[in-house]
Amino acid sequence: MTRYFFSLISLSVLIVSTVCSAKTAAKETITIAQEPRTLYKRDAYLKELLQRALDAANYSAQLESVVVHPHQQRALIALADNSVDLYWSMTSPERETLAIPIKVPLFKGYIGKRALVTRQLFLNRFADIKSKEQLKGFTAIQGHDWPDTKILAYNDLSVRPFANYQAMFNIVLTGRVDYFPRSFIEVSSELKEVNKQALVIVPNLYISYPSAFYYFVAKHRPELAKTLSDGLAIMQKNGSFDELFNQYFGDDLKALPFDPQNTVEIKLENPYFNH
Repeated sequence: MTRYFFSLISLSVLIVSTVCSAKTAAKETITIAQEPRTLYKRDAYLKELLQRALDAANYSAQLESVVVHPHQQRALIALADNSVDLYWSMTSPERETLAIPIKVPLFKGYIGKRALVTRQLFLNRFADIKSKEQLKGFTAIQGHDWPDTKILAYNDLSVRPFANYQAMFNIVLTGRVDYFPRSFIEVSSELKEVNKQALVIVPNLYISYPSAFYYFVAKHRPELAKTLSDGLAIMQKNGSFDELFNQYFGDDLKALPFDPQNTVEIKLENPYFNH
C-alpha cells in the first residue's frame, strides 16, 4: 500500500512537471502587421532588430507576420482594434494616438533625409536647383496617407498623393511627375528591385526634415512596449544597435551620389513631428 501511495505521488509529480515544462516551452506569439508589397532591406533590418531587442530583454516570443491593408493608416488602425500587436512606421501625432510609440529612431534620423528619384532624361532640370523656392516649380509623388505628403504640402511644395506604392516608380518613369523623394536607407534597394534603368538619383541635391521611424505597439500590450523599449536601450548602450544598422545600410549610405563639398541640402519644416 505504501509503495502504491508513493507511486501515485511520483506519477503526479511527473505529470505536473511535464505540464509545466510544456507551458514553459510554448512561446508567446507577437503578430506584426505586414503590408502586401515587395519586402526590402529595411524590412529585414526592422525584423532582425526587433528580434534582437527582444532577446536583449530576455523576452522569448515567436514573430508572426499578418498581411493587412496596404495603406499605412489602415495598418495602424489594425493595432488600435487589437487585430495585431506591432507595426513599424514613420511617426506623426495622429499615429501616436492609435498605438504606443517606442520612441527610438530606428533609422537614426535618415528616414527624414530624402534623395530625389527622377527620370534620367529629367536630370538637367535639377542641375541648378539650390533652394526650396526653386523646387516649388517641380511636382513630387508620395503615398496618399504618408506623413511625408503633408510635410511637403506644408512647405508649399507641389505633391501628388497616390495610393499604389509600386506604381509610383512607373509614374515617375512616364514623366507624369518630376521626382519621388525616397529616404537614404530605402532608395538604393528600391531602385535595384524595380530595375528601371531610366530611373536615377539626382546627384548632389536632397531634401530633409526632422522625422523618425518607430515601432508601434498595440495598447493592449503595454508589457511588450516596455520590454521592447528596454531591449533597444540595451542595444544602444552596448553598441549592437549601431553595428546592425551599419551592417545593413553602411555601404548604401556611402554609395549615394552626394559630394560633401558640392551637395545642396534643402531643409523643410515638419510641424507633425513631436521631438
